[in-house]
Amino acid sequence: MKENKKRSDCPVSNTLEILGDKWSLLIVRDLMYKKKCTYGDFLKSSEGIATNILAAKLVKLEDSKIIKKQAHPGNKSSVLYTLTEKGIELLPTMIEMSLWAEKYFDLSAEWKSVLETVKKDKTEFLQNLMDKLKAETGS
Repeated sequence: MKENKKRSDCPVSNTLEILGDKWSLLIVRDLMYKKKCTYGDFLKSSEGIATNILAAKLVKLEDSKIIKKQAHPGNKSSVLYTLTEKGIELLPTMIEMSLWAEKYFDLSAEWKSVLETVKKDKTEFLQNLMDKLKAETGS
């Protein structure tokens, strides 16, 4: 990974160096919740990321050890992307962002249902999903 010069010692600033664009967390979201794992899967997301932007974001996330890629077992010309443990540990942040958004935006019925489950027992929800993601990715 090429070393970025840090703007400051602020943890928010450091995190934004990796995740502070409008696409990186959407890629993480797709890996966590939507089971998307190929370049083509990410291109099909409703937000409509451009191919050059997607390629750059995947490289940055991989260099930052948020995701890893591996050979696709069913297609030698394709790769699968998965979250690393570092990427999986973004789950609590993603949930908190979703809970914040629930207060201020209209959400789909699917998201409302997920967040109702979260609010019943956030700790259990996070642990179960993190365990599941770790098992799926071998992290």
